[in-house]
Amino acid sequence: MSSSIQLLKSTNRWISTPLIISAPMRVFTGPELATAVSSAGGIGFIGPGKSPEDLEPALQKARRLLEQRSQSHQSKRSRITSADLEGKLPIGIGFQIFDANLQVALPSIATHRPAAAWLFVPREGTDDLPVWMREIRNASPQTQIWLQVGSVKDAMDAAKLSNPPDVLVLQGIDAGGHGLAKGAGIVSLIPEVRDAMANAGVKIPIIAAGGIADGRGVAAALGLGAVGAAMGTRFLASEEADIAAGYQNEVLRATDGGQSTIRTPLFDALAGRNNWPPQFDGRSIINGSTKDSEAGVSFEENQAQFKEALKQGDKGWGEDGRLTTYAGTGVGLIHEVKSAEDIVHDARDSARAALKVALEML
Repeated sequence: MSSSIQLLKSTNRWISTPLIISAPMRVFTGPELATAVSSAGGIGFIGPGKSPEDLEPALQKARRLLEQRSQSHQSKRSRITSADLEGKLPIGIGFQIFDANLQVALPSIATHRPAAAWLFVPREGTDDLPVWMREIRNASPQTQIWLQVGSVKDAMDAAKLSNPPDVLVLQGIDAGGHGLAKGAGIVSLIPEVRDAMANAGVKIPIIAAGGIADGRGVAAALGLGAVGAAMGTRFLASEEADIAAGYQNEVLRATDGGQSTIRTPLFDALAGRNNWPPQFDGRSIINGSTKDSEAGVSFEENQAQFKEALKQGDKGWGEDGRLTTYAGTGVGLIHEVKSAEDIVHDARDSARAALKVALEML
């Protein structure tokens, strides 16, 4: 595993270990969050945005922000130097392949050369995944391909490709937002994938995702065989997240994440987003919409109340609110909004402390 992290460090010179990643949540992780995470020695990812055309302005802004950091007092704390900006852009970008547009993305990738492209959800029965990987590598050879999967089968199918991804992101069932409706937590998923890859003679670095919200989760991920940990829900409670106050307050309010969240396709249906493949659903904080659905309220009535809540701004969220509030089971570990930089440093420091305590128990 040490060789895997050394490989990542050699190709991403600014990173520090333990490696912390901010996941590319669709509309919440813009250039402000991604650049803050990378500047703190992690790898920050820009989410897919509302439309494929959002990528170019987001990458332009990310470059400006990083250039400003390197020229200001912030550079004293930043791991990124002006030299890092001369090659590839030291952030990542994320794509949900099934509703993304490769032809729109490629010119921006070629121009800005992001450090990594995180791919998720290729359409079934197509050659989307190998095409996306090939075309991105042709456009920007420096850009690593990160592939998110949620099962041993999907991981091994990817690992056995003639040109496999550079990194596998293994998403466990505890993750917030979209993922496989049926799956395992990272405690069993990561070791089983590592064993399967070892038996097949394959070596691909693994990033853990799903339910990780602090340094103790990061330490656990390293013990399982990951080289780093991706956090999504924790960064929803960051100063840089592009998130409504009502949504963010719910992330702070919720406790006992295994009981206060639920996996459901309901919110996609309420919002009229019916294009997700059937094996996926989303983990959200339980609210009025989910309670009514389970109580047998008709979908039509539930959707009418959902649409009305969209007009209410921050009041549309809440324990009995109606609006989508995707969050993972680690939500109960999140108690305050912090800067993304502090979140990264705190997670790294507490991971080291947790690992030290674990070693003292041997």
